[in-house]
Amino acid sequence: MNIHKKDIKEIVNEKYSQIALQSKKENETSCCGAGGCCEIDYTIFSENYEKLEGYNPDADLGLGCGIPTQFAKIRKGDTVLDLGSGAGNDCFVARALAGEAGKVIGLDFSDTMLEKARENVKKLGFTNVEFIKGDIEEMPVDSDTVDVVVSNCVLNLVPDKQKAYDGIFRVLKPGGHFSISDVVLKGALPKGLKDDAVMYAGCVAGAIQKDEYLDIIRLSGFRNIEINKEKEVELPDELLRNYLSAEEINEFKSNKIGIFSITVTAEK
Repeated sequence: MNIHKKDIKEIVNEKYSQIALQSKKENETSCCGAGGCCEIDYTIFSENYEKLEGYNPDADLGLGCGIPTQFAKIRKGDTVLDLGSGAGNDCFVARALAGEAGKVIGLDFSDTMLEKARENVKKLGFTNVEFIKGDIEEMPVDSDTVDVVVSNCVLNLVPDKQKAYDGIFRVLKPGGHFSISDVVLKGALPKGLKDDAVMYAGCVAGAIQKDEYLDIIRLSGFRNIEINKEKEVELPDELLRNYLSAEEINEFKSNKIGIFSITVTAEK
């Protein structure tokens, strides 16, 4: 990709700060949730949280690609870290599992998202959920202090994924584990998708090959790596037409290049 890593972070911060100002419904109907730019629907991968204990509609912007808490095996009293916590959706579900004796930390680098999340936790009156500012590549979290790490459709946005997973390994206690939902690929994306900054912020262009993704996790030192859920994501033609010619779209589909959301777990 010819986009500089620093530029990627600025693009992601700008886009998700704009999205934070709108509701899930507005994000679904205004394409990218950033003033109706109609470049990509950022809710295209999201799943339904409404029946989960701890779910709070104000915290759900529809930005995930799975439900990482479903496989996180969070126990009462656990300390849980959510990377890229947004408005707090997964944090509040994790809090219901960790209970009053647990602690949930949400990490995000968007000031607008953090403000929204802190407003939500204040309304809910929780004293064991906090939101902190930080970069996933340089997590401001002490080593060996977290029982469970969760993240939902965020690590694909991080330029240095090896550094991110090394950081996850560092902050987890010995015997701790993670459950992460993310977007991966099978086959090479067309150049028009891969090189586009908006598509990067929309989770697609930042995704890497599934095998490479799992190798990164192994290189960080994790064991018992398991894909608990996997589903193919189809990009609609109206979105593809923004980036590819008709011929390129046909080639993209005929080559059966796969974009998948996965939820992967592993232990330290």
